[in-house]
Amino acid sequence: MNFRTWVLVMNLSTESQAGFLCTDRLVKRFDAVAAVDDVSLSIRKGEIFALLGPSGCGKSTLLRMLAGFEAPSAGAVLLDGVNIASMPPYERPINMMFQSYALFPHLSVWDNIAFGLRREGLPKAEISERVEGMLRLVQLTAFAKRKPHQLSGGQQQRVALARSLAKRPQLLLLDEPLGALDKKLREQTQFELVNIIEAVGVTCVMVTHDQEEAMTMASRIAVMRQGRVLQVGTPREIYEQPNCRFVADFIGNVNLFEGQLQHTAPDRCDISSADGVVSLAQNISGTNHPAGIAVSVAVRPEKIHIAKSRPQVSDNLFTGKVLEIAYFGSYSTFIVEMPSGKSVKITESNAARQDQSPVTWGDAVFFWWDSAAPVLLTQ
Repeated sequence: MNFRTWVLVMNLSTESQAGFLCTDRLVKRFDAVAAVDDVSLSIRKGEIFALLGPSGCGKSTLLRMLAGFEAPSAGAVLLDGVNIASMPPYERPINMMFQSYALFPHLSVWDNIAFGLRREGLPKAEISERVEGMLRLVQLTAFAKRKPHQLSGGQQQRVALARSLAKRPQLLLLDEPLGALDKKLREQTQFELVNIIEAVGVTCVMVTHDQEEAMTMASRIAVMRQGRVLQVGTPREIYEQPNCRFVADFIGNVNLFEGQLQHTAPDRCDISSADGVVSLAQNISGTNHPAGIAVSVAVRPEKIHIAKSRPQVSDNLFTGKVLEIAYFGSYSTFIVEMPSGKSVKITESNAARQDQSPVTWGDAVFFWWDSAAPVLLTQ
């Protein structure tokens, strides 16, 4: 480790130092626009880490800097303690799998997987051993002699993955790895891909704009917007404890209630809104949230109950009229209009085969949720 790298490591945060892959205040500017803006991440060895966000948020640019296809405008990239920010792509112990898979159409599956190994000049026996091992891992031994056009989309995806893993990279980068597959095949392949990556034990960073894909595959997620990372956490943390309005709204469905914060008791707080008081089982006394500050309350649709008769509850009880009902098989969605005109989305599980909700279009209904269900958002 040279002196410059040693200084960079010493300047990283304690959490970053624990990471196998670290970015330290990474910036990429195109003219005056910062596509990646001051991003510091710490990714653990063996982790599947997802960069999630809408188109244009900077996630693909960040991935290309990790691969070496883009040079950072500022900041550092450390892989296992070595600063690789100035290394060319071919010197980095990293492989990248593209959305298009980039398979050679004139080569067989076997030769596609062997291509990179031959370029490295490995002995024929070692190449054969690695290729056969990869074919077994992705369960494509019987398809070794086929050309890419003779395979399904899911099989081509596994060939591309096998080719990426055959070189035994320290880091695997996936750019929208399942984007070319239809919805049903994508859902099936998500688990296969995770199992293969975990079996090899490689550290993986993936880019996706699909929330379900990130939630299914990743051990942790970084949600990005306009070049910045807004929140890093496990799928459960991102979904259940979003730290801002954008994350709450981007991940899954959510109802947002705007209002002013009130402090009423040590174990709860109330928010006054246009449709009534929203109560949270949360003590925020002693924080930087003074009474009267404008806040939002996020409530997930599946945490809301709905009925035609008044329930025996007092907190977080509201009324409305059913505008729309949609049946999705495993659950039904109700759109309820409150007296203020605000629409609220409510989902109800269809647990029984013959289950049918007594609530229908045009009904006046009550809906409510437990005080532990909402999340308070101040930004």
